[in-house]
Amino acid sequence: MTNLLLEAANLSKRFPNGVEALADLSFALNAGDFVSLLGPSGCGKSTALRLIAGLLPADAGTVTFPQSKQEMGFVFQEPTLMPWADALTNARLPLDLKHVARTEANDRAAAALARVGLNGFEHALPRELSGGMKMRVSIARALAAKPKLLLLDEPFAALDEITRAQLNDDLLRLWREAREPGEQNDESLTILFVTHSVAESCYLSERVLVLTPRPGRLAADIALPKQSERPSGFRLSPQFLECQFRVSAALGAAA
Repeated sequence: MTNLLLEAANLSKRFPNGVEALADLSFALNAGDFVSLLGPSGCGKSTALRLIAGLLPADAGTVTFPQSKQEMGFVFQEPTLMPWADALTNARLPLDLKHVARTEANDRAAAALARVGLNGFEHALPRELSGGMKMRVSIARALAAKPKLLLLDEPFAALDEITRAQLNDDLLRLWREAREPGEQNDESLTILFVTHSVAESCYLSERVLVLTPRPGRLAADIALPKQSERPSGFRLSPQFLECQFRVSAALGAAA
């Protein structure tokens, strides 16, 4: 039995400069999904995230949450940290905006930093952090709000290959932890991840939504093997290559 979390129906968006970013885009997410939104540059992937988050109005179509409005976290392409504030203060920002008591907010922000591997860096300023560490702070900031839906807009695109691979693994670990029953992880986390990397989409997600070139429309909805069904060393496996072939073929057909 599925647990529908979000339904986007017939989303369209044209900007004042005349650029038509999206046209009649429809898809749904179930609770606990890890889904990648894949397509060429300029096809409206980032626009779709912003419509879902309510950061932009749609010209047509709807975004609905069948159960109730879900708490969201948003991780942008750049870390967008406050340069004068330490990591703890940056991670605490969404809680401060909601007027969460300072003691609780500090505890939640510190716990989120620890979850992304930044325990001990709570009082480091952004200029004292590497690019990967800054992005970890950005992810911690989103996690501190305890979202049910995490939207990520190509967060690792500007990082070197080694750091990007590490953060891919960390993101998968955070997602898996939220699926396991526990004291703090008793509810699933749903992730919608924007990328233009076929390999990244296949490694991270269990489902890939392929968009056409602008205006973005849904060209293919591809189910991939569940994370629990993947072999050890998946990145080097024939199964990974087969997944990339399927997704690349759909991307080529959509062009």
